[in-house]
Amino acid sequence: MSDPISKITLKDGTTRYRFVTDGPRRPDGRRRQIRKTFDTKKEARDELARIRHQSTTGTYIVPTKLTVDELLDLWLKSATRGVEEATASNYDNAIRPARLFLGDKRVQLLTEENIEEFVDWMLTRGRQRGGKPGTGLSVRSVRLTLGRLRSALTLAVRRGWVSRNVAEHVRVSRDALRKAAQHDAQRRPWDEAEVKAFIEAIKEDRLFGVMLLTLIAERPAEVCGTRWEEDVDLSGEGTIAVGNTRTIVYDRRLPKGSRNKVVEKDPKTRNGKRLLPLPEPLQKALLALRARQAQEQLAAGPAYEGSGYVVVDELGRPFKTDKLRREAHRLMAHAGVRKVRLYDARHACLSWMANNGVPDTVVSAWAGHSDLSFTKRVYVHPDPRSLKAGSDKLSELLSSAA
Repeated sequence: MSDPISKITLKDGTTRYRFVTDGPRRPDGRRRQIRKTFDTKKEARDELARIRHQSTTGTYIVPTKLTVDELLDLWLKSATRGVEEATASNYDNAIRPARLFLGDKRVQLLTEENIEEFVDWMLTRGRQRGGKPGTGLSVRSVRLTLGRLRSALTLAVRRGWVSRNVAEHVRVSRDALRKAAQHDAQRRPWDEAEVKAFIEAIKEDRLFGVMLLTLIAERPAEVCGTRWEEDVDLSGEGTIAVGNTRTIVYDRRLPKGSRNKVVEKDPKTRNGKRLLPLPEPLQKALLALRARQAQEQLAAGPAYEGSGYVVVDELGRPFKTDKLRREAHRLMAHAGVRKVRLYDARHACLSWMANNGVPDTVVSAWAGHSDLSFTKRVYVHPDPRSLKAGSDKLSELLSSAA
């Protein structure tokens, strides 16, 4: 058998050693030839043996100049097949930091050190929007982006572009997790006294009924998506159907300044669609709100939009979730209560229910969750009154033992 390694002499007299061998076939079945040139015959022989072995075992990685940016394009196209527009937008937004920090790097040259540097950059300087640019992203956002990058690199492994996923074992540092835990501990939902103070202070405000909707554990997008005819029944004891949502989607294809658009959709899960009985104070507040909106429509005449949503301005134009948030914060300032996220108002409601004897299954169903443990772990926070109840029970035990 002839030697597959040939000796060649360049014009300047330099001697090189070259071979041409078959590699793994292309995806379409066509033959793939690999040509390599080395300074010594030993280097050429070793590389030829490696290529032949890896081609036989299916572990050969074909050299490619594919960049992280190009890989993310391919992953995004695959990951968003058949998903809702809002989900696709969330995926696109999640990988933006990876595009900024790693986008021009070749995928085959990525190392674990590159991914660790990327994570540290996100935690300290990675924010581009949704806050002050150049500040750190939250641990939750960093984990989300890292997870999407891992998924993209898993695709690269499956396609044979890299031999392993260099992001697989990279994690957020313990110090960052500790700081995030300290921050979360400082951000607590309202307690019962704060909820009552807020309600008392805003009773005369036009948005009183809207704020009560946020306090019965509806998500902001669910509040904004509530419609009078389809969802609200004010007869008898009254019910409200939770299911239609109006959420903001960031669309980079639109001109700057108008990229935030509203998408209307059903809940993500079957449990998210639910029918809730109306607490009596909320039913009265919604009746008053509907009567007021009827007066506003008469006053505005043809200028009134008549969108059919519950949460609208004086001209009938529906709220977006960001406007709902701004109005809520305005009322919190007016009431002199601690400023919290609307999601923390939701936490407060669910915690109060759980800490006042409402069965766990009811709390979870009210929240629209399918996982009872998730509701208890994330949304239910023990308050001083519930802890005092525990102390009273322990007093009974200790007293009986004395």
